[in-house]
Amino acid sequence: MVVLVLGYRFARMAGVPRKWVYLFEEGSADMRDLLGGKGAGAAEMTRAGMPVPPGFTITTEACREYYASKGKLPDGLWKQVTTALETLEKQSRKQFGDPRNPLLVSVRSGAKFSMPGMMDTVLNLGLNEETASGLARLAKNERFALDAHRRFIQMFGKTVKGIDGKKFESALTAAKRRAGVKTDPELTAPQLRRLVRRFLSIYKDATRQEFPSDPLVQLQEAIEAVFDSWNTPRAVTYRRMERIPDDLGTAVNVQMMAFGNMGSTSGTGVAFTRNPITGRKELYGDYLADAQGEDVVAGVRDPEPIRALKRRLPKVYAQFERHARKLEKHYRDVQDLEFTVERGKLFMLQTRAAKRTGEAAVRIAVDMVKERLITTSEAVNRVEPRQLEQLLFPRVDPNAKAHAIARGVPASPGAATGAAVFDADTAEGWGRKGKAVILVRVETNPNDVHGMVEAKGILTQTGGTASHAALVARGMGRPCIVGATSVMVDERARAFSVDGTRVKEGEEITIDGVTGDVYVGRVPTIEPRPLSKHPSAKAILGWADELRRLQVWANADYPRDAIKARENGAQGVGLCRTEHMFMEEDRLPIVQSMILADSTREREKHLARLLPIQRGDFTGIFKAMAGLPVVIRLIDPPLHEFLPNMDNLIRETTVLKVSRKNPRKLKRLEKVLARVEDLHEANPMLGLRGCRLSILYPEIPRMQVRAIMEAACKLRKKGVDVRPEIMIPLVGALAELKAVQAALEPVAKSVQKEQGVKVPYKFGTMIEIPRAALTAGEIASVAQFFSFGTNDLTQTTFGYSRDDAERKFIVRYLEEKILPRNPFETIDENGVGRLMALAVQEGRKRRRNLEIGICGEHGGDPESIRLCHHMNLNYVSCSPFRVPVARLAAAQAAIGEMTSTK
Repeated sequence: MVVLVLGYRFARMAGVPRKWVYLFEEGSADMRDLLGGKGAGAAEMTRAGMPVPPGFTITTEACREYYASKGKLPDGLWKQVTTALETLEKQSRKQFGDPRNPLLVSVRSGAKFSMPGMMDTVLNLGLNEETASGLARLAKNERFALDAHRRFIQMFGKTVKGIDGKKFESALTAAKRRAGVKTDPELTAPQLRRLVRRFLSIYKDATRQEFPSDPLVQLQEAIEAVFDSWNTPRAVTYRRMERIPDDLGTAVNVQMMAFGNMGSTSGTGVAFTRNPITGRKELYGDYLADAQGEDVVAGVRDPEPIRALKRRLPKVYAQFERHARKLEKHYRDVQDLEFTVERGKLFMLQTRAAKRTGEAAVRIAVDMVKERLITTSEAVNRVEPRQLEQLLFPRVDPNAKAHAIARGVPASPGAATGAAVFDADTAEGWGRKGKAVILVRVETNPNDVHGMVEAKGILTQTGGTASHAALVARGMGRPCIVGATSVMVDERARAFSVDGTRVKEGEEITIDGVTGDVYVGRVPTIEPRPLSKHPSAKAILGWADELRRLQVWANADYPRDAIKARENGAQGVGLCRTEHMFMEEDRLPIVQSMILADSTREREKHLARLLPIQRGDFTGIFKAMAGLPVVIRLIDPPLHEFLPNMDNLIRETTVLKVSRKNPRKLKRLEKVLARVEDLHEANPMLGLRGCRLSILYPEIPRMQVRAIMEAACKLRKKGVDVRPEIMIPLVGALAELKAVQAALEPVAKSVQKEQGVKVPYKFGTMIEIPRAALTAGEIASVAQFFSFGTNDLTQTTFGYSRDDAERKFIVRYLEEKILPRNPFETIDENGVGRLMALAVQEGRKRRRNLEIGICGEHGGDPESIRLCHHMNLNYVSCSPFRVPVARLAAAQAAIGEMTSTK
């Protein structure tokens, strides 16, 4: 159970009485924190004089106290509920539990932030055998009363008592089959009477109790059930996905029932004031005649478009349309409305800000600026970064009728369909032949990169958002799902299975990197338009650029990345990882030969072969980013990452020894194995890598700096404005930086002298070790720029191995609230953030205009971007594909700061 934090305990200790219950007329839209979105919306509509069924709201504070008291209703709450119920009786002119004129109510959840379908609702509460008979007499419609009664038993049993809903559905299906009808409204009163008895029997069998006939007992149990629904697994999962705090709690809304199931002049519906899929300005939604609200949500019957209401009940439609326009204008946002029509009379049940697609979000925001409903800064703030992200990648068609077989962690956005393949070589082979493939692995490693390049998407059974698969996929712009633990991958059998469904190699699957959903077969997708051809998105980003202070650069390892980055509005390259260039198929054998060399001289011979290749890479990137800075990180990972896996080598050499076949191959592999064993480290992430590698093997970074400067000089001669910044990684002490820079500075000067041209360049370092942050003042005496490598800084600050932590315990830590957020997704503000702030302060104290940025994966995370804005960094650097998202998030950080200082 999630423990709720109680910030108001001191008030209770001081003896201040709490007001737990508010009538609708006592609330307002400004009371969302206390009344939740639904309660605040009902209160606001009541104040506006709209036809809202009377009711009251039990506050979110009551929910928090309920959890603090281990499932006990707060002192004084029940008395306030019964007092509010008496007022409700007067307002409705009905009596709760009175068979002569029964008051029935709905009991609904309503948190501050919309969580559609995640928590519980009970309708028609107050019915028993006597009140159901009274309702039938009053309505002169026995069938209607029996239908309401069977619905109540079903909802109460499922929601309050946790009875499997399939038991009730099976009984309902059987009743329709016996009656020879297809829909619920076709069941007659006698048939419904038998169904009510059957439902009561199901309830008694499941609970060993009679169904409660006392409406007050029903109400208390329903209120407790709604409170309990705040912490159901689906609600907790949804909050984690939406980053909604767990300590808010839900309000409970008790409201007089309005009946949509009283014949052809009654009905229920859900509508939006604008189309939530396209953003078009039109009333959009569903209407279902002779039905109750859950029928629309549950999909038990096919609804009609909202315009059907205009045809059936034109006066009601006109009234509803007026209210819809009024509410949108009042809230200055698109509204999601629930309503019921009871015998030709309209009742407004709910209004809340509508959920919308990315396409709709940008169009609506821009249109509302044109209509002078909101300002440009409000428009920028209205579009969520992930909504903008939807426009950049293919996405599953929201109208597609498809069922996901599994869900993992969405690690890189976009949707893709392809044949499932289980190794990188097959992915590459099939992909090059033009066949769309999805690479499915338990987990990926650097040896899989060639297959990932050709794949349309990546799916892994393990891993988190900072795993190898996630990092590489985001950099490439490939859809990726990681940590799909229900997907059991059998790489030997070349298949995976999920709860009895088996997918073999070559069979099509679809993955959605936005939601983390995995589908069998081809699911319709929507292809993105270039942002340059999307006027609304272009307008939003234009306004964002005017508002933000923080620059947005991109991580680009290849010329194609740089081109994409510039297309998306990047203002520089914040990280070019040279080791990714080494992993390319045409150069990896040269890199491996260099690593296996027995002497410096032999290593330099192989490095000379790599020099023109690296120079060509840098030339392409510099061209694409002409006039903008390009930060190039010298070699960083341990050398063993470029060699074959040690376990595989041991296996292969053992087979060759036993079989005595191919002695030449055995000799070659034994040499490779010996070198791999020599390079093997107990903890390679803290071993021989980064600047340590440059100190022990200075010939490698010398070749890289020569390639950088030769490319820059040649382009400079052609009039291209080139601005290289050379980054020395993993520095922990000033002496390390001095040693490496002293060895490389002469190379940079020598190349300029050879080429007869001057190039403005800088040497700087990556701050990714706590000691570097703590001694940033010293390091800034030599470094001309800092770039925070927040992935490694997080690992070394927490003492976590990133891949192991995300695979083994991070999820558990999040569930148990040991960590508020995954620190590899969002910067840990209190720990890592403090080190960063200290480094900024100390660094700029030594070098006033020190350029400081961030180039870890956090550079594309909106919360981390906000932190970087507050630290006064110069830039954030992220995947080329996330540049527009980062531009938006940087503007929202600036807006947030302006708002907080007013």
